[in-house]
Amino acid sequence: MSNLLLISILTPAVFGLVLFLLPKKLPVVLQNTLASLGFGIPALIALKVFLDYTASGEAGFLFVSNIDTGLSNFGISLKMGVNGISAPLFLLAGIVGLAAGITAMVSVAERMKTYLALLLVMQSGLMGIFSTYDIFYIYFFHEIALIPTFIMIAVWGGQHRRAAAMEMTIYLTFGAMLSLAGLIGIYAMNNLGSFDLISLSAHLAENGLKDTLQRSLFGLLVFGLGVLVSLFPFHSWAPRGYSAAPTSVAMLHAGVLKKFGLYALIQVGLPLLGTGAVSWSFTLGILALGNLLIIGWVTMAQKDLKMMISYASVMHMGYIFLGIASLNSIGVSGAVFLMFAHGLSAALLFNLSIYVQNRCRSFYMDEMGGLGKHTPILAGFFMAAMMASVGLPGFANFWGEFSVFLSLWQWQPVFMILAIFGIVISAVYGLRAVSAIFFGKETESLEEVLKENPVKDLSWAERIPVVLLLVSLLVFGFFPRLASDSISKTTQLHILNESHTREEVQTLEAVPANTILEQTDSADSNAGGGHH
Repeated sequence: MSNLLLISILTPAVFGLVLFLLPKKLPVVLQNTLASLGFGIPALIALKVFLDYTASGEAGFLFVSNIDTGLSNFGISLKMGVNGISAPLFLLAGIVGLAAGITAMVSVAERMKTYLALLLVMQSGLMGIFSTYDIFYIYFFHEIALIPTFIMIAVWGGQHRRAAAMEMTIYLTFGAMLSLAGLIGIYAMNNLGSFDLISLSAHLAENGLKDTLQRSLFGLLVFGLGVLVSLFPFHSWAPRGYSAAPTSVAMLHAGVLKKFGLYALIQVGLPLLGTGAVSWSFTLGILALGNLLIIGWVTMAQKDLKMMISYASVMHMGYIFLGIASLNSIGVSGAVFLMFAHGLSAALLFNLSIYVQNRCRSFYMDEMGGLGKHTPILAGFFMAAMMASVGLPGFANFWGEFSVFLSLWQWQPVFMILAIFGIVISAVYGLRAVSAIFFGKETESLEEVLKENPVKDLSWAERIPVVLLLVSLLVFGFFPRLASDSISKTTQLHILNESHTREEVQTLEAVPANTILEQTDSADSNAGGGHH
């Protein structure tokens, strides 16, 4: 199993390199076959790893291996393994990567061979982030995935692509440097000489860092990783970047790569800097409400479909940050579950947006209308995707958001009341978009398009990535225990319980590691003055 983790990283990188080296006039069948293997093999490995991990009933890192990369003198080696936090996100990277790859192959991008090769390199980095527990390599694989992102936006992006790529580069480089300073600070101040999460957790449990140092280091992580995750008010790069990005890149970045900052905050920040997390939790909660309420209002004002989806993706980061800020088991578990669900729904909406644009020749919703009678299958998929994003029961997003609301009620009830307005905002812009695109009378602009190019519904090739993402949302929506058991076990035993005592913040006592729903049923009996 540990070898499979390494294969999931190497496979897309190798197939990407092969595509780079092959002649320009490569047969389309061979090109797509190589790309399909490069995206498909990691997806299958991710599914097997996830199922085997959840079946094990364990809470710690499994499938562990240690690969010497010549940096052992600095306490750095490629240590492979997944736990209950990384296993569902590893699966997310595999599913969204496969969907993005298929979307790319059915597109009409120029220089397709190079496009697919860069996308495969990006996929390699994404698989690496969630399959290692060495902090250095978590960061390293993030950078591996980020570099192709800039290139692909600048070369294959839409309107204002170079400006958007430059803005992303500046923002994300700044955020990466801040977060790197925090990670190096953890390494330098623990006197262990290791970036290994397991060793660091054990060491700091016995030799904790001073409170003032923890506050400083956690602050660097909050703002550095917050920039990478588009935490308000450091979010402006994300909507413009996603709007300009090619669809497959937007799917991978918004769906998977942006989860790096949240993942690092949960996997690294909470267990290693517990006291620092306490001191920053209220501030983090306030900024997260900015994502929900302020960015939510901006989302409602958008007339460009892809820009609206971009802002909506940023808005919903607020729920995840609120779950983290609550510092209780239900909230952090819900945040991880919502990271998985949000990645699927965001990728699905970006995927469907390009299908709408291809048929209407525009992203502006006031130039659409009545498309549903020409494309009923596309309309049905789009409505389902929007309902998933809003958090309708039956989709995976519901369980994540519901758990976050429960955690807020235990921590800051006022925050929960304010966060509920986010649901209203989501419903408003979501239903408005569905109505403007698929129902009502056809606009003059759309009538002109229909005269020149009769609109067809989704082809079978276009349906494959949509079905893959939508079925995943429904499976985890109806059977949340597939992920929630392992998430909650790891959260309780290896994230919150390894943090320092939190006298300043009321937290939930450790609850039985069952489903998020079962945690919900027992929330009242478990809540109280206890502390982790």
